[in-house]
Amino acid sequence: MGYMTDRKRVEGLGSAHTGTHHFWSMTVTSVALLVLTPFFLAVIGPLLGATHAEVVASLGRPIPALVVAAFLVVGMHHFRLGVTTLIEDYVQGLARKIWIIAMTIVSYAIAAAGIVALAQIAL
Repeated sequence: MGYMTDRKRVEGLGSAHTGTHHFWSMTVTSVALLVLTPFFLAVIGPLLGATHAEVVASLGRPIPALVVAAFLVVGMHHFRLGVTTLIEDYVQGLARKIWIIAMTIVSYAIAAAGIVALAQIAL
């Protein structure tokens, strides 16, 4: 029995070599959402209870539309990263791959639908 260091004992046992990238992606999107959320609330908050014409007029301006679009895209990307981590932690086998693919499609579909709806309002 030879002496093995801790590093040698665990080498090749599960590192996907993407942990740092995933951590930084989550951190960057978290900080972006931290900055975007007050602006998003400042744009959307006054529109609660407003008429359809007021909402269309407000979101028809470029700055509010860009704030809402950025919040939507960054939020859905952050959602995709978080739900992927959740699925990786709690689902095994083929179901893991299916759920990750499905949730990636759902998150991008929500972002795309939101951007299309916002473009129809703004243009």
